[in-house]
Formats: sequence, structure tokens, C-alpha cells
Amino acid sequence: MERPRIMVCGSSNTDMVVRTTHFPTPGETILGGAFLMNAGGKGANQAVAAARLGGDVIFAGKTGDDLFGQQATNLLREEGIDVGCMTVGPVIPSGVALITVNSAGENTIVVAPGANGTYSPEDFNRALPELQQCDFLLLQLEIPIRTVEYVARKARDMKTRVILNPAPAAPLSDELLKTLFLITPNETEASLLTGIQVTGEPSALKAASLFHEKGVENVIITLGAAGAFFLSEGKSGIIAAPRVTAVDTTAAGDTFNGALAVALAEGKSLEESILFANRAAAISVTRPGAQASIPFRNEVISSFFF
Repeated sequence: MERPRIMVCGSSNTDMVVRTTHFPTPGETILGGAFLMNAGGKGANQAVAAARLGGDVIFAGKTGDDLFGQQATNLLREEGIDVGCMTVGPVIPSGVALITVNSAGENTIVVAPGANGTYSPEDFNRALPELQQCDFLLLQLEIPIRTVEYVARKARDMKTRVILNPAPAAPLSDELLKTLFLITPNETEASLLTGIQVTGEPSALKAASLFHEKGVENVIITLGAAGAFFLSEGKSGIIAAPRVTAVDTTAAGDTFNGALAVALAEGKSLEESILFANRAAAISVTRPGAQASIPFRNEVISSFFF
């Protein structure tokens, strides 16, 4: 079967991770444990997830002209991802993320966007010929919002379906929302974007309905260990996630989104796609790291979840 063609447009970072028993309070210094340096960034993570899970992936993003950027690009290339649409900025350094992971597998993340923050519509224009050949475009919010809006409009004009993972949460214009085939916030992001506190299925339905009223065709609100709520074509509900013991939740949402894009591009229903994405994300939280935690397709297919 021919692999579905997916473009991921977004950030590429180098993650600097420290493991610790608990998160420090303001003004507190604590001794951590192991230090790891990994490739990350929501865009790059989602590109790796889509590639490992069966997609023919093109990544459009920006790095600095430095060692971090060169390493990130080389790692994407080694994953079989087309990096020909990437841009290198000559002045601004590549993005980095400072991540702390506690003993429960939860994380806190501070991102220095670097070159990601300068990714412009003009930078993206080199990817337009490739975009026209793609089944889906996957976006996040670690690049400037004006670029996200521009890219989404171009995709809509080319009949390429747009999935937006609105992370980190930022105000979204009605014009942007109208371009979306699917939006995939988590509980916190959905609450911030709609003003409706999402705490379970009834509130998730209210928040999802608000997105729908603003023109988004389909809505998924991820609920962590509880699974994912969906609203599509008058149907809604929660699709449960497998129960696992979390080691590190970094990139779980990115794994979910990459897997979701692949399954949808293969023609699976939204519910089937969520089930596949839930299982991929469940595997990822049992492993440390960002891209290092993302499973391959055969692992998801052969996992004990089936």
C-alpha cells in the first residue's frame, strides 16, 4: 500500500532533560538525577511519529546555522523524512527546550524558540509545491501565529486537510478556525481557548461544540490517561486509552497527533484513528525522552493492546 503523504510544519528543538523526584518551588534549588539531551520540538516530534507509524512525511521548519540545528536535521533525515523544505537562519540560534521530569513521569517544559520564532510565510513558500501533493497538513503553535494562519490558508486553497494541535495554547482567530479539518487540544488547551473548564465528557462536549460553531469540522480533546473525546458529524464520545504505567509523558501528545494524521490519511474513520493514536501514545509514555519514546508501526500493531 502506498504510504499517505503528510506535511508537518512546525518547530524543531533540542530538548535538555533533567530527571528529579519532584519539581522545585519558586526560589528552590534541588539536586536532580540523570541528564539527557534529545531531539525534540512539537513539529519535529510529530513528523517523526508520522514517519515511524507509516506516513511519507515532509517537514517544513527552521533551525539556526549551528550544531543543534545540524543534528536535528540529520536525525530527521535518518528517519526517512524529507527535509528539503527546511530553512536555515544565519543569525538566530536553533530552538531549545528545558524539561524537568518527576518520579511520576509528569513534566514541566520551558521553550526558547530561537529560529522557530522567526519562521515566516516567506520561509514556508518553498514548501508550497510539496504541500499540493499532501493528503494532510499537521500544524502546532511553536511557530509564529501569522505563519500558522498563512500556511493553513494555503492548504485550504489546495484542498489539503489541516489538523491543528493548538499547543502551546494561544488565541486563535475565527479565520484560522474556519480552515481546520480537525483541532486536537488537550483539556488545558481546550479550557484556555474556549473559556469552558473541561473536566469530563459534558464539559468537553460544550467546548468542542464551540469550536464546531466557529467552523472547525471535527474536534478531538485529549484527556490524558482517560483517552480522547471527539465530536464529528453529530456523533460524540470518549474513546478510552490503554492503561499503562507512565515513565515520561514528554511527546505523548505529539505521538498521538502524528499517529492520528497517518490513520486519517489512510482512510480510517475518526474513531478508528483515535484508537490507533491512543495506543501509540500509550506506548510512548512508557519510555523516556521525546523522539526516542515514539514507537514504530509494527510495535503498535503487535502490542498487547490489540
